[in-house]
Amino acid sequence: MTFVNITALTFPEGAEAEIEKRFAARKKGVDAAEGFQGFELLRPRIGESRYFVTTRWDSRESYEKWSAARPAGNHGEDERRGMSVEVLGFDVVPLEETDQG
Repeated sequence: MTFVNITALTFPEGAEAEIEKRFAARKKGVDAAEGFQGFELLRPRIGESRYFVTTRWDSRESYEKWSAARPAGNHGEDERRGMSVEVLGFDVVPLEETDQG
């Protein structure tokens, strides 16, 4: 079952360009991971002030394997600068067509 990871990024005012630059520089970093399907960085516009990073995976297990193997990064430095990260995970529900007739 396809698994979607959404990471919500809270950031201080004025950090938008830095966030977009950092993700543009590393957007291919996950491409070679087993089970990886796709990546998007979503800029807030209506009803939300956080950026969302979405990745799609063949399975939750593929995501967890990649997540466990990657370096922790510089989240400690980000937190000192007023950024925070919230990780969310979802299974994609297969909505198969049903015969209405």
